[in-house]
Formats: sequence, C-alpha cells, structure tokens
Amino acid sequence: FQVGISKKFWGVTESQHLVDIINQTDAVEGIDGEDKLGQPMFRVSRITDNGSVDLFVLPYFRERTFPGVNGRFRTPLVVDTDNPTYESSSEEKHIDYAVRWNESLDELDLGVHFFDGTSRDPDLVPGLKNGAPVLIPHYPLIKQFGVDLQHTGEDIIWKLETIYRKREGDDYTAAVGGFEYTLPAITESGAELGLLAEYHKDSRGEIATAPFQNDLFMGARLALNDEASSELLAGAFVDLDNSTKSLRLEASRRIGKGFKMNIEGQVFTDVDANDPTQAFSKDDYIQVELQKFF
Repeated sequence: FQVGISKKFWGVTESQHLVDIINQTDAVEGIDGEDKLGQPMFRVSRITDNGSVDLFVLPYFRERTFPGVNGRFRTPLVVDTDNPTYESSSEEKHIDYAVRWNESLDELDLGVHFFDGTSRDPDLVPGLKNGAPVLIPHYPLIKQFGVDLQHTGEDIIWKLETIYRKREGDDYTAAVGGFEYTLPAITESGAELGLLAEYHKDSRGEIATAPFQNDLFMGARLALNDEASSELLAGAFVDLDNSTKSLRLEASRRIGKGFKMNIEGQVFTDVDANDPTQAFSKDDYIQVELQKFF
C-alpha cells in the first residue's frame, strides 16, 4: 500500500513513452516529455510469482506547466495556465483510476494497463486574456488501454508500446516500436555501443497534435563502462510525411566526489510549415548542467 505524492514510470521504448500516463509532464523543463510532476495517489500492489498487479486511485489532478512569455520552448501564443478548462464539472478534483498488470515470462516482459480520468495532454484552444490572444488549456476526460512489450535477447532488445485512447466524439490508436542492438565490446576497457531504431505511428495522421505520427528515430548509445559511468546518446527523428528532421544529444558523467555533469542538445532542420514542431524551428540549443549530491 502506498499513499502520498509519487512518480510512477511506465514504458520500454527510447524515443517516446506512449503508455506513461500516471504523472503530468513538466513542459517548462524540456520538450522531450521526460520531466514529470509528482502525482497524489493511493496505490495498492499485489505481487505475483513473476510480476504484479497495481491499482491506482488518483484524487487530484495537476495541470501541465508551460513556459511563460520569455520562456522556451513555447508556442507562438503564450499558454494561459491561470484559466484552464475541464470537461469534468469536478475540474482538478475529479478522481482518476488506473490499473496495470505486468509479468515477466522468460525473455519477455509484458505490461497491460487501463486508465480512466482526466487527460494529461490538454487541448490548446485559442482565447483572449486582457485583450491579447492566448492559448487556453482544456483537459478532456479519456479512457486509455495500453500494452508495452520488451523481448530481451542475447544481443538485441525488441520494444513496443501501443495505446488506444477514447474521448467524447473521438478515438485513435498510436504505437512506437523498434529494437536496440548492442555490439560486442568495442574497446579493451569494455565500452559498449548500442544501435537503436524505432518507428512511430498515429492513426490520426497529419492532423495529430503529437509530433510523431509517421516518424522514424535512429540513434546510438555509447556506454564506456568506466568508474565515472560515462554515457552518450545521439539520435535523429525523421518525419516520413515531410522534410522535418531533428537531432538530439544526451551525455552524462560523474565528476569527482558527489558531482555529475549532464549535457543535452537539440537541433531542428528542414521543419515543415505544418509540422507540430514548427514553433521550435529556431530554438536549437545546448544545455550544460552540473549536479551536486549530498
């Protein structure tokens, strides 16, 4: 039994986590969806021989954070986070529910979930604030069924996440799947290089609000396996419907006693005028972060 504010991650793929729905995304910290807000919850878990069944009761909804007028990355119009709207008359006090079953069967890890509650992904509706145009977040009620699979072989890992989401007047399916192939040690010190490829598909096609509706991700992960846990991940997203491409880099390394350095960068190129990432087309960046652990 667990009562409190917590984070619960679901997912197996590298480039997008479709099934990860418990926690709200913190869009101020980044655009990759990896940063999350804590979620008030009551959780009951039943441990089985090779997995578990988890029941979640989520009594309070946290709105998504968005950058302000001077923030990045943001849409051309500022999102008015002071006046969100909800489909539920209970607004942020609507009680959400989720249940997930996961099982490990030899080389296969399987997860199945069902979620019923307020969507973590708001619709951004044009509106006015003090006479100025803004975007107003609207949070609909949804039902989501999802499956995540991972098959771990000797050298290759196959991964899949797929969801079916239903809301009033609309429903769609989405999936992301691919593999990670690890090459044998490429240096005498035991450094490993993994090659990644994942394909994204959304049944809504080019009208999808998500950036990955028919996209391919290709990348490589280098782990030096040294005392400093040095790692580097580099990859590229390619939209198969238009010319849009984006390149991403993530690296980390421990420094001395209690310090860790993280480097993150992203470059957008050939962004199509109708692509959801058009708002970020001039926001190439590199970020260096130094963490101190006590």
